[in-house]
Amino acid sequence: MKSIVLLFLLGCFSLTAQDRVFVFLHHLPNKPELPQAQLDSLMKGHFASMKQLAADGRLLVAGPFEGGGGIFIFNSKSVNEVNQWLQNDPGVRANRWKVEVLPYRSRTGMPRQVKGPYQMTDYQFIRFSTYIAKFNIGSLPGLMKKHDDYLNEIKKSGNVVAEGVFGENDGGILVMKGTLDPRVIEADPAVLEGLLELDVKKWYVAKGSFGEP
Repeated sequence: MKSIVLLFLLGCFSLTAQDRVFVFLHHLPNKPELPQAQLDSLMKGHFASMKQLAADGRLLVAGPFEGGGGIFIFNSKSVNEVNQWLQNDPGVRANRWKVEVLPYRSRTGMPRQVKGPYQMTDYQFIRFSTYIAKFNIGSLPGLMKKHDDYLNEIKKSGNVVAEGVFGENDGGILVMKGTLDPRVIEADPAVLEGLLELDVKKWYVAKGSFGEP
């Protein structure tokens, strides 16, 4: 059954070859408190690691979420390789975030490195997570087709900066500029039927990180 579900998802998401690796640094509200000097040292090392990875051409996109946590997008096709790179980050080694590393396939807006000086901007970041259960497994192919069709309609608005999917059954993301009416995303047929769950956040990133003007 698991392999059948995976084949359904691969077909319905219309995947192309994996092109990047996506890293979520999830906010940990209950992480241990540290002396300020130690915390400052960890964050200094964190930013130094980011700067080096960017200088090497390995880190393409980075930006924080409002309220904590953030995203890295790496110029790699290997999750294992990126996990090794992350071990040079003192903040990651100290478990200051819950780290999630996923293969990523772009369908709109290819991640790219923006050379400085650059302008920071904020976007609406929507993550779709799949929830597969007995009540929706039978309608999976049709719902995913409706989801893709619905996203294509949203793209016609001109407000979509990036859209893509993760590996296997890990869902995907949508990045939009402007003010987002939650009802627009909540009206997605796959969301209404409980196949996809939503997480919407404000994300700060360098303008042009996905080739947008």
